[in-house]
Amino acid sequence: MQTPGPLFCFAHRGYRQRATENTLEAIAHALEFDVDGIEIDIWNIRGQLLVKHDRRLGRLIAGSELLTEMCPEALREKLLPCGARVPTLREVLELVGNNVQLNIELKGPDCAALVAQELESYVRDSGSSFEQYLVSSFDHRQLHQCLQRIPEVRRGVLMQGIPLDLAACAEPLKAYSMHLNLDFVDAELIADGRRRGLRNYVFTVNNIADLQLVAAMGADGVFTDEPQLIMDYNAQRTAEALLQQSPTAGGDSQRSA
Repeated sequence: MQTPGPLFCFAHRGYRQRATENTLEAIAHALEFDVDGIEIDIWNIRGQLLVKHDRRLGRLIAGSELLTEMCPEALREKLLPCGARVPTLREVLELVGNNVQLNIELKGPDCAALVAQELESYVRDSGSSFEQYLVSSFDHRQLHQCLQRIPEVRRGVLMQGIPLDLAACAEPLKAYSMHLNLDFVDAELIADGRRRGLRNYVFTVNNIADLQLVAAMGADGVFTDEPQLIMDYNAQRTAEALLQQSPTAGGDSQRSA
């Protein structure tokens, strides 16, 4: 049996173990760790794209307001647990540069047009490549808007369960990847995605047994809060693959002695 290859490692909301999620500090730590990609969440707050996961205050910032009802400047003034502030998408783009792939998840409504404008502006100003970016969402209508407005940027279809028609929903979006919930990950769904030319990434994988499970199913990568776990797993897989390729593997050395 062939040993599964390395898994693509997305740092989920940056490196959350070292700084508050979705902050420039967490992203900087992930970049130091040499991950393959970074995932962030964005909201359109009165015309500004801010990097935040929850739709309402209360978990990381005191309060109970809906983000979409706040003034963006007021939200930016509030301190997160690590002492950082909520960043803008542009600040994240500038920090990441061309170092790793950036997965931008559209969390709230009306993000697609602004994301298209921001990416077009940043790529024009910086000379970066659209291929570095991946836009994902549970809102497949916004992904379709991204396809129409900025087709150069790849699209990732977020899926919470197992559709009756498996990966068929990705085809009208001309998607690059499916992003599958670990609770519903399924070998048949992954295989159908692969037949349609899709990459398969699973979220959120923080346990070695789960990592081995999704790898055995044929997943291409994972989103994780524990990048070290993925790095160690990949190092082990690479070592095993090299051992299998060695001329002395399988008893060759005994036959040649």
